[in-house]
Amino acid sequence: MAGPTTARRGERQQKSSGPPLVRRLRRRPLRTIAVLAPAVALLGGGTLWVLYGSSWTRVEHVTVSGTRELTPGQVRSAAAVPVGDPLMSVDTGAVAARLRRRLPRIDSVDVERSWPHGIQLTVVERTAVMVEEKGGKFREVDAHGVRFATVSQAPKGVPVLELSLSRSASAAASLRRFDEDRLVREAVTVAGRLPVAVSRQTRAIKVRTYDDISLELTGGRTVAWGSGESGPDKARALTALMKAAPGARHFDVSVPTAPASAGS
Repeated sequence: MAGPTTARRGERQQKSSGPPLVRRLRRRPLRTIAVLAPAVALLGGGTLWVLYGSSWTRVEHVTVSGTRELTPGQVRSAAAVPVGDPLMSVDTGAVAARLRRRLPRIDSVDVERSWPHGIQLTVVERTAVMVEEKGGKFREVDAHGVRFATVSQAPKGVPVLELSLSRSASAAASLRRFDEDRLVREAVTVAGRLPVAVSRQTRAIKVRTYDDISLELTGGRTVAWGSGESGPDKARALTALMKAAPGARHFDVSVPTAPASAGS
């Protein structure tokens, strides 16, 4: 049988390979990739070297801001940032966790790389809303009920928390339900709800049971507050009472819908 004609063979060859220009265009992307691949690898390797191997981006200094009671030196020491290590290798999360663990006074901290040679530590310290007296020292308590520091003198304008827990049977049952930490948090809640003018005059917050919290104000005045519930209503009732009876010695807002005052 006769083989395919020359024309047919040419037709098949043209279909399989296409025109010469098309064949060149098909080969060009492969050559481009072959040329670019080493360049990309070199660039990536160079970047890694700059970040991890070069002295251009190593930790040389640690900057601290936001301190009030703490000193920048205390923060730097507790942070233990590895000076001299590549900046990129510093575990910022570990530094933050270390600071909160070693310095309970720190409420939160941001750890940021400051290129090319620094670490920036921005701290927010806890603020005492009350203190507990223990053996002549004062333990500071923040707005979350966290006991975070012990100081020799109570901060000015911060009331003293007195846990005078009742020993009655009903009080014992209440204490089993609301332990000491819960009672401290309730006292913190009360402190946070006090009107500013009253807060400035509050010398002590006394807790006997969950629903028996009272205030000792300057001038020997007292306030029966009750539980930490309905705080805003109690604050408004107390403000109105103190305006209506400025000479009173005792105020009772434990039931804010029926406040009372007594003494003069």
